[in-house]
Amino acid sequence: MSSTASSARSGAPIHDHDTTIPTATAPAVGSAAAPAELAWRQAGHDVFVATSRGEFAGFVTVDDTAHVVHDSHSRRIGSYPSLAAARQALVDATRPPSRSRERLRRRILSRRR
Repeated sequence: MSSTASSARSGAPIHDHDTTIPTATAPAVGSAAAPAELAWRQAGHDVFVATSRGEFAGFVTVDDTAHVVHDSHSRRIGSYPSLAAARQALVDATRPPSRSRERLRRRILSRRR
């Protein structure tokens, strides 16, 4: 779906591209919940906003050389050479940690004490 509106600030057209990228997130054990998906909308010529189940999930800004990803709290995740790589980085950042990765993280942190 694509529609065009005009920006209140500049009067320039805003192109609204609604695309959804499914994640590889597995449902929690004992849960019948479906995997989370990110829906993307282009908010400006250089800003793409993601939502997950209707909630703000993060955004990507585009400058001359990079695509900068921010999470739902506007914390910078990283800078990527393509929009596809930036979108995937946000998908990865919103994916809940696996049990094995969480156990590894706890072991590493316990060794540091």
